[in-house]
Amino acid sequence: MKRALATSLLCGAVLVPALQGCISVLAVGATQATLAAVDRRALGVQSEDESIEWKAALQIGPLGGRESHINFTSYNGKVLITGEVASEQTKAEVERQVAALPEVRGVYNELVVAPISSFGTRSNDSYLTAKVKSRFVEAGQFNPVYVKVVTENGVVYLLGLVTQREADAAIQLARTTSEVKKVVTLLEIITDARAKELDAKLEPQPAKPDNVTSGG
Repeated sequence: MKRALATSLLCGAVLVPALQGCISVLAVGATQATLAAVDRRALGVQSEDESIEWKAALQIGPLGGRESHINFTSYNGKVLITGEVASEQTKAEVERQVAALPEVRGVYNELVVAPISSFGTRSNDSYLTAKVKSRFVEAGQFNPVYVKVVTENGVVYLLGLVTQREADAAIQLARTTSEVKKVVTLLEIITDARAKELDAKLEPQPAKPDNVTSGG
């Protein structure tokens, strides 16, 4: 029930902006709360990931100045860095500082030394992210909430805690999405047993009856 609701909300969050010609995917607080509830990461880990992203954006993002465009995506304590910087030195320093942040368990440095991307390129990246997510929803082969999609200059990065079957399906769908140049998988593979264990924790628990105290 909860999983179906989350998938429905994700579908709405992805498809409605696309149909309206919007570039960014809009999400209201209620939708975010529901998606968080069906995420395979523990709530504490989700909070840590958000904290890592904020700290990186505020403390490290400005490192390259106006010649750089840097994005940080943290999933399960592992940080994906994408965008453009002016030099190899800046690229290495950004990675070093991200790795030094509390709670960071690993870094995927996908920065490229190149001029910063145009507004048109970034808009198309947002469109591609929405397009890939929409295909996840339409295919119905796995819960799309389990796979995070990040697009940079037409390259799609996939993050998440998934089984091998779910990973294979996500990769195939992303690769066969038109206009996607390349798919980079950063998915963490878990066993079917572990997936069932995590998913069981997400199922709604039956309400416990109130304690009844009899009067004398």
